[in-house]
Amino acid sequence: MTIRPATVDDVDTLIGLITALADFENLPPPDDDARARLIEHGFGDRPKYEAWIAEWEGVPVGYSIMFETYSTFLARPTLYLEDVFVLPDYRRRGIGKALLHNCFRLADERGCGRMEWTCLDWNVRAQDVYEGLGARKMNEWLLYRLTRDDLIRLTS
Repeated sequence: MTIRPATVDDVDTLIGLITALADFENLPPPDDDARARLIEHGFGDRPKYEAWIAEWEGVPVGYSIMFETYSTFLARPTLYLEDVFVLPDYRRRGIGKALLHNCFRLADERGCGRMEWTCLDWNVRAQDVYEGLGARKMNEWLLYRLTRDDLIRLTS
């Protein structure tokens, strides 16, 4: 198994893995416009995220996407893990944990004060993995969201 940074040459692979995650979560996959933004935002002049590819015997089977936010109270960056996913046929081989450990290493090397991510409430298997690693579920914080349509409405 290898884990390596994604390059622009991996765009089709990365989008395929993102589509597989959408299928797993019963969500619509990125449309053509979103695919174009994924390419620009990941590999353009000013990247907004970084992606890592996990390969098993040379076959891309998983990925992670992360970016930094900032904690004013810690006065340090926070590494935010947006996605971590392994294709179902390749699970239980340590690939997901290796992707997570790559994130832990990067957060440590970058002097991050913490690392954060979200997990769907029905994904109990992932929750067990995270809690087994020592991650703490944050019950005192509530997630709020405005959609693109909400933003347009609020700024019009």
